[in-house]
Amino acid sequence: MILGVRAHDYGKTSVEELAKRIAAKGFTSVQLPLSKAIADIDTGLGRLNPGMAGYIREVLAAHNLKIAVLGCYIQLVHRDPAGRRQGLEKFKEHLRYAGDFGCSIVGTESGSVNPGKPSPDNHTEEAFQTLISSVAELVAEAEKFGVMVGIEGVAKETLATPEKIKRLIDTINSNNLQVIFDPFNLITEENYQSQDELYQKSFELFGDRIVIIHAKDFKIENGKKHLVQVGKGILNYELLLKLIKTRKPYINVMLEGASPETAVESGEFLKAIYERV
Repeated sequence: MILGVRAHDYGKTSVEELAKRIAAKGFTSVQLPLSKAIADIDTGLGRLNPGMAGYIREVLAAHNLKIAVLGCYIQLVHRDPAGRRQGLEKFKEHLRYAGDFGCSIVGTESGSVNPGKPSPDNHTEEAFQTLISSVAELVAEAEKFGVMVGIEGVAKETLATPEKIKRLIDTINSNNLQVIFDPFNLITEENYQSQDELYQKSFELFGDRIVIIHAKDFKIENGKKHLVQVGKGILNYELLLKLIKTRKPYINVMLEGASPETAVESGEFLKAIYERV
């Protein structure tokens, strides 16, 4: 596996400073959400261009960093058509210039019908049909530019289960739709004791479509799931990394939510398990 980090976990700053901070910790790949990580360049809608993308790519490359995935997390099922449209146009712009960044994947979650708030409406058939419509539009754009839409499941959002991820893949029926697999996001207080089955089912249903792994960890305290440092929780990395080693050699594994102070320790934890499984 190739270990990387989310760029914005190292602050929002200049491209040069960001590259220095990440490279100093020994990482070689990043998930880069432009607007969250880069402070010295306006990367808003309509601003991206090949020169900008090439500049960012070259600064990172000078520090031995590659962009594994461009993060462009939008609300694919936004109840407000205008809000949904704005997100779709932003994502499509990222797809058009992904190649200039030296990257082939632009990633997002499905989002919520009410952005920022969990809603039971996220799990309706109507929301899923909106998701299909949004993803189909993005994939059509990705096909034009030879890049991939990376979709990430989240239990509280519309793309909530491995079965729904598989349904979306089958419905869209395009190799330009791939999966960012974040096991933490699919684990709930109700299913965490069956996490092994969740991972195995995911690899059975869509293992061939997994292009990025997100690494987080969790504990259950007072009946609630809490995010903790990778290696300090109960996520079964023995099984997950065995599946990765068998099915996805050299895949980019991105530490998510890891601070500069904890990332190296978490990375060493993952490397040690990967070597022995």
